Amino acid sequence: MYQQKTKETENSVIEFIENLDQAKKREDAYRLLDIFRDTTGYPAKMWGPSIIGFGSYHYKYVSGHEGDAPLVGFSPRKAKISLYFATGDEARDNLLELLGKHTAGKGCVYINKLADINEDILIALITQSVQFLKETYPPAE
Repeated sequence: MYQQKTKETENSVIEFIENLDQAKKREDAYRLLDIFRDTTGYPAKMWGPSIIGFGSYHYKYVSGHEGDAPLVGFSPRKAKISLYFATGDEARDNLLELLGKHTAGKGCVYINKLADINEDILIALITQSVQFLKETYPPAE
């Protein structure tokens, strides 16, 4: 049976950020921490060793695969900052066109630094993602 690798931990978000090698990356991580926390209303939690997530939801696919994941999050990785938003909603794609300098994979959006993107669009992406996931995967009653 599949075991989910990325799970919520009790590790310190602040300690993780403080241990980043680059001062600029730490500065961007603290700003992202404020933006994500203020926008979602959720506290920051570490997911696995390097993802800072906000809120959570339980998903279950048609295949039977299920697990838990943060509603949104980010990871200040060495090369780029990864931003995690919900996929599958056209609104996400429309907002990404306005975000600024980035690249996107299936589930991640990559930026070099926070100054490269429009923070208002980032806030809109966070809001859209949380709303989409709450509608798609409503909490069990």
